[in-house]
This record gives sequence, C-alpha cells and structure tokens, in this order.
Amino acid sequence: MINDLEALAYGLDMLESKDFVTISEGAGDADGNMAVVSAGSGLGEAGLYWDGFRHHPFACEGGHTEFAPKNDVEIELLQYLMKKYGHQHVSYERILSGPGVQNVYEFLRDTGKEEEAAWLKEQLEVSRDVPALISELALSKKAQICDRTLSIFVSIFGSEAGNCALKFMGTGGVFVAGIAGKIVPKLKEPGFVESFLDKGRMKSLLETVPVKVVLNDDSGLIGAARFALVQKAFRT
Repeated sequence: MINDLEALAYGLDMLESKDFVTISEGAGDADGNMAVVSAGSGLGEAGLYWDGFRHHPFACEGGHTEFAPKNDVEIELLQYLMKKYGHQHVSYERILSGPGVQNVYEFLRDTGKEEEAAWLKEQLEVSRDVPALISELALSKKAQICDRTLSIFVSIFGSEAGNCALKFMGTGGVFVAGIAGKIVPKLKEPGFVESFLDKGRMKSLLETVPVKVVLNDDSGLIGAARFALVQKAFRT
C-alpha cells in the first residue's frame, strides 16, 4: 500500500503537458524540490525531494496543521469552525476539501454575510454532492453566496500552497490537484496567486516557483503503478 498523495507525486513524471494547466509560470529554469497539494474528500500533501538527478516522493500529514487566518473574515471563519467542532484545533482540511467548501458556505449563510435564496436552499437539500453544486453555481455566477464561498476557498488554497512551497523549499514547482482541476477558471483569477505570493520577505522566492494544476484524475493510480514497478525492479 502507498499513501494517496505519495502515489500522485510518483505519477507526475508520467503525465503529459496536456495534463497540466499553469497558474503561475515561475522561473524558466526552475528546479529543486517540489510539492503536491490536493483538496478532495480531505486535504493531502506530499513532497518530492530533488537529489540533483531525480525526485524522491514522500508523504506527510500537512493537511492537518492549524489553519492560519490572514484577514478579519478568515478569523471569523476560524472562530465559527472552532465552535462547530468544539475544540481549538481547526486544520486546513476543515476548509480545503469537499466538506470544507460546505463549511465555508454554511459560515457565510449562518453569520448573515451572504443570503441563501429559497431556490438555492431547495437545490442544496436534494443534491447528492453539495460541494460540487456550490462550485458549479459559483463558476456560472448564478449565486453570490456560492461565488464568495469559492473565492474564500481559493484564497486559502493559494495561501496553503505557498506554505507548502516554503516548507518543502519547493523551488521546482507546486502542483495542486483534486478539486483544483474542476475550478481552473477560479484559480486563474487573482486571488489564488496573490495569496500564494503573500509571504512577506519570501515573496521574491515564491515568484520563481511554478504553480500548476493537475487535470488528470488518474494521476494517483498511474503513480501507484509506477511505484510498484520501481519496487519490483529494486527487489530483483
């Protein structure tokens, strides 16, 4: 067995150019360690150590680190989630995941920051995938509360992607996956990159880091197969 994000990291080298969308170009000669951040049912993160010849993927549990708000609305979001979950620790996964999208939506609704229209409430009540519906309505600009939900999500996603770039010294690139592949138009808006770069003195370093969205949903399976082949070759 292999960690799902470690598998995704192994799969990156097997993908084609069509499997990526560039969000930030970074430096043309970028190399070094890389990082992968994937928001799905939870928030997964992995690193790829560069030894000068090839990358070595490794798993981590960075998605469970404490969420660090950076403005008044995010502070209120943190306080809302602390009350909801009944403890001080609120991880990035509580926001950067499918359930996290719903958490942000409910925060905006319950605090009266945005209004939930009757037609929207009805659709959400019968939906089998509430986070996907919220994202769809946000991208189509059909509901202000959904659009703001996704804007907050994307801003925090960019911030955590920047955190990963710094923690892993990911000068070779940061790859975002999972939900990211479904909301590329939103990621291309200024919010994601602005949050990614908003690291004070480290902004100049992060400007050199390429950021790409992984579009291939089978990246993890491809990487797991590659890992199995590598292990088989090692044993023989």
